[in-house]
Amino acid sequence: MGMDIHAFLAVIWFGLLGLVLMLYVVLDGFDLGVGMITLTSRNERHRGIMMATLGSIWDGNETWLVLLGGALFGAFPLAYGAILHALYIPIMAMIFGLMFRAVAFEFRENAHRKRAWDIAFGFGSLLAALAQGFALGALISGLPIHDGQFSGSVFSWFSPFSVLVAIGVAAGYMLLGATYLHVKTVGLLQAGSRRIALWAAWVTVLLGLAVSIWTPIKIPAIAAKWFGTGVSPLLILPLIAGLSFLLLLRSLHRRQESAPFGWSIVIFIMSLLGLAASLFPYMALPGVNLYTAAAPSNTLVFMLTGIGLLIPIMLVYNAHQYMVFRGKITDPDYGQH
Repeated sequence: MGMDIHAFLAVIWFGLLGLVLMLYVVLDGFDLGVGMITLTSRNERHRGIMMATLGSIWDGNETWLVLLGGALFGAFPLAYGAILHALYIPIMAMIFGLMFRAVAFEFRENAHRKRAWDIAFGFGSLLAALAQGFALGALISGLPIHDGQFSGSVFSWFSPFSVLVAIGVAAGYMLLGATYLHVKTVGLLQAGSRRIALWAAWVTVLLGLAVSIWTPIKIPAIAAKWFGTGVSPLLILPLIAGLSFLLLLRSLHRRQESAPFGWSIVIFIMSLLGLAASLFPYMALPGVNLYTAAAPSNTLVFMLTGIGLLIPIMLVYNAHQYMVFRGKITDPDYGQH
């Protein structure tokens, strides 16, 4: 009976981590996407407006990453140790990228020559996005983990598959960022965001299809889960994603303001649900099972109390931020500290 309770708690925490990851990817995803898009603009005022759209929300978006790391450490300490050991380089690269962004964001405001800080902000965003993609690609394709210990080399995360996933993640974040800017800006900047969104949408979907085809070929266990029992109910996820892509294209061509951002979010949610379904019950393929990697039951229950209170507070805080700072931004000084 105790083992059944422990397994149930492990599944609950798998779901909670998935929820926190989804919130981070969507919220900080468009944040990083806007940062990458600043690299495409030669207009300093436009770059200022892009950064101003994030001025009061970017730090709140990144709190979900902190919560994700802390929850993974507490709920699945064996997975935390093995996965972070295997992904040391991409995780450190992500942290450095986020640091570059934060420093550039604050220093740019008072700098007389802003171009260097603009570049630091853009490349920090790109570095963080690519690092997350490499980490994701490594988790999907499998890490050399045996008996809960990482047994590979420092570059085990790097492969042609993880390169493809990394580029796809960066393009997907640019899609989120461009559709977010489409909501927040006007005029030439909004028109440019719409063009970037169309380009990023096609690149994201084409790379997503390539990854979706390559993954079951590369990993038979995932192929069996999706195609081994006839028509799998999981196929509803890519169908919804495909329909959302078509609706995204239609909304962009019709120049609807908010709909493209909404459809982009739906595409990401369906992709993350498909990823969770493919990996379950593993935290990382092939050797980190969530049941054996989970902390003792009393620890999981104790953490549920704290996290159960914290997540609603963070959701209300984020929602309040977006309500207070909703609307268009045309002045690059708006929203700066």
